[in-house]
Amino acid sequence: MTNMNGWNRSLAVFLLVIVTAIGAKAQKFKTLANFSHRTGAEPEAALVQGADGNFFGTAIGAGDHESGTVFKMTPSGRLTILYTFCTQPNCADGAEPYGSLIQATDGNFYGTTYSGGSGNCRNGVIPGCGTIFKITPAGNLATLYNFCSQPGCPDGGQPLSGLIQVANGSFYGTTSFGPGTVFRLSPKGKLTTLHLFGWSEGAVPASRQGLIQGTNGDLYGTTAAGGLNGRGGTVFRITPGGMLTTLYNFCSQLGCTDGENPWPGVIQIKDGNLYGTTVFGGIYGVGTVFQLTPEGTLTTLHSFCTQSPNCGDGAIPYARLIQAADENFYSTTYSNGPHGGGTIFKITASGTLTTLHSFCARRNCRDGAFSPAGLVQGINGIFYGTTGIGGVHGDGTVFRLDVDLDTFVVQ
Repeated sequence: MTNMNGWNRSLAVFLLVIVTAIGAKAQKFKTLANFSHRTGAEPEAALVQGADGNFFGTAIGAGDHESGTVFKMTPSGRLTILYTFCTQPNCADGAEPYGSLIQATDGNFYGTTYSGGSGNCRNGVIPGCGTIFKITPAGNLATLYNFCSQPGCPDGGQPLSGLIQVANGSFYGTTSFGPGTVFRLSPKGKLTTLHLFGWSEGAVPASRQGLIQGTNGDLYGTTAAGGLNGRGGTVFRITPGGMLTTLYNFCSQLGCTDGENPWPGVIQIKDGNLYGTTVFGGIYGVGTVFQLTPEGTLTTLHSFCTQSPNCGDGAIPYARLIQAADENFYSTTYSNGPHGGGTIFKITASGTLTTLHSFCARRNCRDGAFSPAGLVQGINGIFYGTTGIGGVHGDGTVFRLDVDLDTFVVQ
């Protein structure tokens, strides 16, 4: 019996060593690139991995004309600027690209700018109400549409969101000016406004990654404000033809414990349910993770700031969730965490949250801080993302996090 107990203890020690080694690999964080003034600053949108294996993204600030950039980065971290906005007089080529890029079926990248262009909205520092653009992998940019180019701006303006392309080649997106709109853009550049929001049905659709297309062919999105409760925002469904249905109004519970301002948007997984985050609300007022059925029944999976000290689980989750091949969800929080600069976290479908990295863990925040963009999982299984500030120059970073997954993202 003594020998057997000794064998059990040895086995336990051996297993502990193996589990510890796996855990160490699962949290292998590395800074790949540091933004500087010329390369751009404040990358707010998630990266996209192109067909060539490189990563492409946008930064909203700095660059040669203080109006943002489009960049390319190799998986090893070599950063190249493809385009600097406001290169044309009066920023006719657009400025401040908040939304994520997408690579379309033609191999080119498509995106939006929040300001610039030739539209007649002039309520910002930079003239214009934003654009839709196409850019080749080599960096040749063409403006496809100028928002607020119609009298009274029925076509919308100031898009904070990226685009989605559907099977027929058309693009769908949202604008945030006024209550906001949902629009369709044909492959030839003709824009059709599908829906103009009213405050009671939601306002300011602002997800950086934009709409998603569900398994039923409809589109799903969120508004950051408005709704029946005045301020909480909504989750909505809209048909490709423009018929909108509000699925949920946030702040429906006392004290907005169900969440408030679902800024980041939603994803849909294979069970048909939608998952997302709210920036504010929840038990402690700094955000939630939620599940929403297609019929509109909401379940709060996690309220941030439940861990102490200093909200160890993070706070203010600005970024959209992604689901990885292990069927868990991954994303970032914008602030708090053990070192105050936000976190990278994993959460299960039942709501168990694990903090994988706390930003500002290195002196002077050399690992970056405040990540509003979220993550993308590369074809090698590793997560890649950006921080809005910090790094060597203080203008943000690109990082990778290896959690020992060897397949690409599910959603």
